[in-house]
Amino acid sequence: MFTIQTKIFAHRGACYYAPENTLPAFELAKQMGASGIELDVQMTKDQVPVVIHDENVKRTTNGTGLVKDYTYAELKQLDAGYWYDAKYKGTTIPSLADFLSWVRSTQLQINVELKTNVIEYPNIEQKVVELIDHYQLNNRTVLSSFNANSIRRLSEMDSPIELAWLTQLRVKNTDSLLKEIGANSIHIHTRILPSMMMKRIIQHHIPFRVYTVNKLKTMNKCLSLGAKAIITDVPDRAVKQFTTKNLEG
Repeated sequence: MFTIQTKIFAHRGACYYAPENTLPAFELAKQMGASGIELDVQMTKDQVPVVIHDENVKRTTNGTGLVKDYTYAELKQLDAGYWYDAKYKGTTIPSLADFLSWVRSTQLQINVELKTNVIEYPNIEQKVVELIDHYQLNNRTVLSSFNANSIRRLSEMDSPIELAWLTQLRVKNTDSLLKEIGANSIHIHTRILPSMMMKRIIQHHIPFRVYTVNKLKTMNKCLSLGAKAIITDVPDRAVKQFTTKNLEG
């Protein structure tokens, strides 16, 4: 029996095959054998954390305008699946509670990205942590954000949930930065792999996950470097590739 050390997180669910950040995409990722789910959270006008990547609903629904200007009830009236394929017509934007209720019965790990780098939703960190705690999923959740202030606020809550700073930029003194903001790990863009920053991450034994990894060559690179996880649009291909590598090893 072999074990895949580098986990496979489905980016917004299996978003290459189903409408991103929807329950059908999450269910498909589970069926494909993903280790975990990566999802994005914004917040509604009535302060309900909801699963959607963009601040504006236009790209992935039949609506227009900002998520923050909709109540949760209004947001649930939008169709978040028709744009991808007719068979997904009627799919709605899930709340974070919807997702957590679904994932609780699985063995999947969870990466919740707080989308606070454009709009800093008041109290979103507290509300997300409270929901994760309510569903008793602290031990298999990582919270991430591009916004260092979000990570700082999360670290001040004294929660056992792992915190990861997201970046697509090369920065110096990575270990010092993570300590300063209270992060336990780092999520890096694939473009950082061939860099001195990557060498420093490994030198300082910083746990790292890599996004968005869709090419087989990059998957192999992440595996060889000891990435904690890759975040991919094609979890089925990653599962096949990692299984093959383990069998060869």
